[in-house]
Amino acid sequence: MAIPVIDFSKLEGKERGETLARIANGCEDWGFFQLVNHGIPVELLERVKKVCSECYRLRAEDFKASKTVQLLNKLVEEKGDAADAKRLDNVDWEDVFLLQDDNEWPANPPEFRETMREYREELRKLAEEVMEVMDENLSFEKGSIKNAFSGNGEHQPFFGTKVSHYPPCPRLDLVNGLRAHTDAGGVILLFQDDQVGGLQILKDGQWIDVQPVANAIVINTGDQIEVLSNGRYKSVWHRVLTTSDGNRRSIASFYNPSLKATIAPGTNKDDSATTLYPKYAFGDYMDVYVKQKFLAKEPRFAAVRAV
Repeated sequence: MAIPVIDFSKLEGKERGETLARIANGCEDWGFFQLVNHGIPVELLERVKKVCSECYRLRAEDFKASKTVQLLNKLVEEKGDAADAKRLDNVDWEDVFLLQDDNEWPANPPEFRETMREYREELRKLAEEVMEVMDENLSFEKGSIKNAFSGNGEHQPFFGTKVSHYPPCPRLDLVNGLRAHTDAGGVILLFQDDQVGGLQILKDGQWIDVQPVANAIVINTGDQIEVLSNGRYKSVWHRVLTTSDGNRRSIASFYNPSLKATIAPGTNKDDSATTLYPKYAFGDYMDVYVKQKFLAKEPRFAAVRAV
């Protein structure tokens, strides 16, 4: 099985209906799909790769001194190749930092800030285009998901970009690249490494690779899209495996509701389905999520139902 790869440009032509159906299938049956011909210039994507790789090179020594590396080194020293060596299940083999509109960004390399600012604006626009396609497929009014995320325009949705690298790991059996989880928010747009794999999703009880596709943007639906669609779209478990060679680059952008936004299943004129999820403030959901990120999502929904 392979994650669906969809030509986003075909929404503008005679294949629009088929393309809408393929995106609906990606949301309903997979929770992940890849977009090609999405309108983001290849030249910009090449610059993003370059500045993010260079940024990690400047940070590499910090990762080598990180808690995760220290814990693994200590475990190997104590246990060596012993069969009873216990996995480090509470850390990730990941170097990571977050870019937001209002936080401090790395100053080096010199081109980093300008390049990533330009990239984030392109991704923000693409996220809103994808949400409008979801609106159409769900028979919502145009702009419904964006309005839900912004409290009908009263608040600013959150848009963050997580820049990660997963360096070569000496003991793949003892640590995760990134532990399995579902994403808390709305629409996630990932520009993943096109040489080094490792990202997997759980489908029908099996872990499946998200195959690298050059210059594609991987889309996945978060927990809030599952709620707004009343379970028609699912957020799915995913993880990153460690690798012994290759330094995996991963640039994930998150278009999430404002913490003040109220989230509840959406409705359309033909919808008579029973509401399967509670109504809650997204901030309340995040209070639960930060404590339960790597656990099943159903108790999170139950917890906010009780708030």
